[in-house]
Amino acid sequence: MATTTARDTELSSALIQVMHLLQDLYAETSRPLGLTPQQAHLLCILLMGPQGMTDLSRILSIERSTLTNMVDRLERRTLVARTAHPTDRRACEIHLTDAGETLAHQAHEAITARITERTAHLPAATRAEFCATLKSLLTNA
Repeated sequence: MATTTARDTELSSALIQVMHLLQDLYAETSRPLGLTPQQAHLLCILLMGPQGMTDLSRILSIERSTLTNMVDRLERRTLVARTAHPTDRRACEIHLTDAGETLAHQAHEAITARITERTAHLPAATRAEFCATLKSLLTNA
């Protein structure tokens, strides 16, 4: 059995703190837009294109019933719409409406701006190394 070293604990702790910081930044930036952090996250994901409910549930790490309720609320606000899946008649895809796309861009720009503010003090080389490290971490997930 492997033991956890102080360095591993320090890395885990730092990553958890970054996760909480990002959640706080999402909350701060989504509130003025009339969105919950989870709704803002969903809209930002949909900027990449329509997604099925199963994929969205996995990406957002939420139960399908929770996602259904969230999509229902966003659909009532005409920010998203359900369309028939092109190959699976039992499924639907969620896509942004024009209003949803506008709001999604606003949410994305707001969170990106806040992250840029928080990292602006880092030297360019550190930023590049940090970005490469995070990409590597995400690739090996």
